[in-house]
Amino acid sequence: MQILLLNGPNLNLLGVREPEVYGKETFTDYFRQLKDKYPSVDISCFQSNVEGELIDKIHEVGFSYDGIILNAGAYTHTSIALADAMRGIVKVAAVKAPVVEVHISNTARREAFRHVSYLTAVCRGVIMGFGLKSYELALLALINEK
Repeated sequence: MQILLLNGPNLNLLGVREPEVYGKETFTDYFRQLKDKYPSVDISCFQSNVEGELIDKIHEVGFSYDGIILNAGAYTHTSIALADAMRGIVKVAAVKAPVVEVHISNTARREAFRHVSYLTAVCRGVIMGFGLKSYELALLALINEK
């Protein structure tokens, strides 16, 4: 089973940026622990602050991987292009890469502009508000779906 964790803008600053919202652990440390906990799953990670690079990665793995766990950061609330990239994947019958939208914080409890997601409608589901554990919950959802 191949799963991609795809992180958008500013998530490279986890552990430093707003630790009261996102926690003090770096994503690198968390990712290492997640890989150790699920050795039978081929989990890879890609992070970019550039919208086009995220779209390119979705195009690259969307037709061959078993799932994508996506934390698009602020692009969640602004990017029709990311939604269109996923729409292109999920509308093709042969594609087996469901996308789970993930947020570390509960975006519904934050600023009003964070209450709208352009991505939810093209994702299998959404997990939010459980800190970095949200990624593991999404992974478990994809594993249990198989």
